[in-house]
Amino acid sequence: MLVSLFRTVILYLVILTGVRLMGKRQISQLQTSELVVTLLISELAVMPIEKRDDPLWSGLLPIALLILCELLVSFLMLKSGKFRQVICGKPIVVIENGRILQGQMRKLRMSTEDLFEQLRQNDIFYLEEVAYAIIETNGMMSVIRDPAYDFLTPKQMGIQAPFDGLEVVVVSDGEISENSLKLCKKDKAWALSRISEKGLSLPQVFLMTARMDGNFQIVKKEESKK
Repeated sequence: MLVSLFRTVILYLVILTGVRLMGKRQISQLQTSELVVTLLISELAVMPIEKRDDPLWSGLLPIALLILCELLVSFLMLKSGKFRQVICGKPIVVIENGRILQGQMRKLRMSTEDLFEQLRQNDIFYLEEVAYAIIETNGMMSVIRDPAYDFLTPKQMGIQAPFDGLEVVVVSDGEISENSLKLCKKDKAWALSRISEKGLSLPQVFLMTARMDGNFQIVKKEESKK
């Protein structure tokens, strides 16, 4: 039993390291090669846990090889557009100038229900609002609205809109994030001073956000009900 637990922890750390090396992506954003590697790793990881008589390295070696292959493929895709197109394919336009390209949809085996589902996920509920819709290589849809239905921007109105800066979480459940403070150009002393101004201590803070312009928000931690 202890051997299985030890193997599970080792495999978890190895796979976690491999995923970090391959980059941060959500499942829906995985490219073809990344999805294949993810599925294969999940299958290979089970074998060393179940087969305790086999040496651990016999399971780790194929996983390490797959991760190296993915890193190599990613490097080649960066260097060669043609290689990337072979591995990932290319974006496909399914709506052009407001017209649905039925041939392209058939090529993608995409139903009209699939089309409207992805449009709704892009906050578009009427077909006439769409100028262009493009299916990206990861399967997600990018949409360009028809200018007649697009939102009016400050630039179009001739107004100079102020930029309040990036808002980040600098305190989460009583813990300060040094990295987030750097992003908004602040330091730990600044955060503690703002918390003190509100009559709170760090452990009492559930959430604190801050912007580059100095604005901040603090949410006090609720007392647990017994």
